[in-house]
Amino acid sequence: MSDVLYDLVDSQRTWDRALKFLSRAPRLAVDLEANSLYAYRERICLIQISTETQNFIIDPLAEFSLEPLKHIFESASIEKVFHAAEYDLSLLENLYGWRLSNFFDTMWAGRLLGFSKMGLAWFLETMYGIHLDKKHQKANWAQRPLSPEKLLYACNDTCHLLRLRDDLGKQLEEKGLLREAEEVFRNLCRPHGAKRVFNADDFWKLPGARTIPPRAQAVLKALFVFRENEAKRRDVPPFKVINNQVLIQIAQASASWNGNMPKKIASIPGVSDKLLDRLHPRLDDTIRKALHATPPVYSARHKKHSEGYWQRHELLLQWRKETAGKRGVESDAILNRETLEEIAEKWPRKEQELASINTLGPFKREQYGAEIIKILNQ
Repeated sequence: MSDVLYDLVDSQRTWDRALKFLSRAPRLAVDLEANSLYAYRERICLIQISTETQNFIIDPLAEFSLEPLKHIFESASIEKVFHAAEYDLSLLENLYGWRLSNFFDTMWAGRLLGFSKMGLAWFLETMYGIHLDKKHQKANWAQRPLSPEKLLYACNDTCHLLRLRDDLGKQLEEKGLLREAEEVFRNLCRPHGAKRVFNADDFWKLPGARTIPPRAQAVLKALFVFRENEAKRRDVPPFKVINNQVLIQIAQASASWNGNMPKKIASIPGVSDKLLDRLHPRLDDTIRKALHATPPVYSARHKKHSEGYWQRHELLLQWRKETAGKRGVESDAILNRETLEEIAEKWPRKEQELASINTLGPFKREQYGAEIIKILNQ
């Protein structure tokens, strides 16, 4: 793929030139590269955009304002084509406050069509014989300068996307699925929640947290908070400070210490000398204090549901699974989790009442409304 050409946009001059071209294009293929594997809070490090004739790689870390791009992304007259866009859409919403309109997701098109695999590389290899080398998939995109090899890798994620969009769009239309796809795309562009906020009680969500002894739970919670603060201080993801498995192993070992920490904890599986050298003495202090702290008490914070919710939820799950099997698609292509839960909660008794389900569009009401009401009235 060395013959692919692109314009690197990393200055005000090149940005002004790119904007003139992008604002006139009827549709854009878009992808983002972030540094979530390398930073406490990720940043958008590249925005790749391809039109019918040109490829742009925009550097958001350069010193120019991206605000004009917001108007292009939010414009209803310009189609934006992504592949597997949910994470990208959440980044644009949470980091920039942008929400897209006139949107097409080639991965979701493939899901509705019943394809067995969803990776962009698989689609391009299978449909066009184009091979993408994915060796930079986990690269640190915040590093500068970016090598020509990395820039070419980034460009390849969008330069074939409009062709793929056309071919999948044609199949959707031939199979009568275009309206359903458009409804899915609109739903993807809805606001999808608040930014991630750290909660110390989320340590209960770690695998095994509720089954270890109380003293170990006290240590686990303290280590969970310690890890978050250390990650923030060093600007790295929490798993790069101590991973979940090692947190649990230290906490489990602490239950046998009778409130007194041994001089060395390096014998615990996964606790390396490198980890101790990096975190000592802060790690020691955290564990010592936790061994004498009052153990935390788990409090289930279940959302209160309407009467009969879980029975309706189970019936809908079973119906969704059977319907997906008949269509040859995955279950959430029939109803996503959010929609299923909303239906189970509101318990509509008539088809007309399905209009109150915010996440259920007209197509799915027409397609599945009668079946859903029949299930709910059992």
